[in-house]
Amino acid sequence: MDASVDFTYQTDFVLVDEQMFVNWLTKCAKQYSATSMALVYAFMDDKALLELNLKYLKHNTLTDIITFDDTVGKDVDANIAISVTRVRENAAVHQVPFDEELIRVVSHGLLHCLGFKDKTTTQQAEMRKAEQACIQLFHVEQNKEKHVS
Repeated sequence: MDASVDFTYQTDFVLVDEQMFVNWLTKCAKQYSATSMALVYAFMDDKALLELNLKYLKHNTLTDIITFDDTVGKDVDANIAISVTRVRENAAVHQVPFDEELIRVVSHGLLHCLGFKDKTTTQQAEMRKAEQACIQLFHVEQNKEKHVS
């Protein structure tokens, strides 16, 4: 599968290992039968994401992620904006480590491109189940890399 994942930073936050995220996202996409993937993740603060939310969605609310999805069929193509501020606050509220919440949010954007929705209670449950599968895959891949000599 052709896979391209780029990361941009409009905040002090930076992923420690971008390639690890690229590998993991590629495996997640393959798990859901994607045939290609072109993603750009932009990490920003609440103010910048709110501006996008107002400009493009006409929503005057803070959110952790906005997915601009141009996927056609199984060819995943999207720009995904993430508020690092909101991810930190949500991690504190849900009493989970920041890294775990970040992985969940990053996978959430990809899952939207793969057809998952989160408007109804049923859709939310399906999205959470898919997020958990991606989170588990992240940890399997990370542990595999640590134990290979």
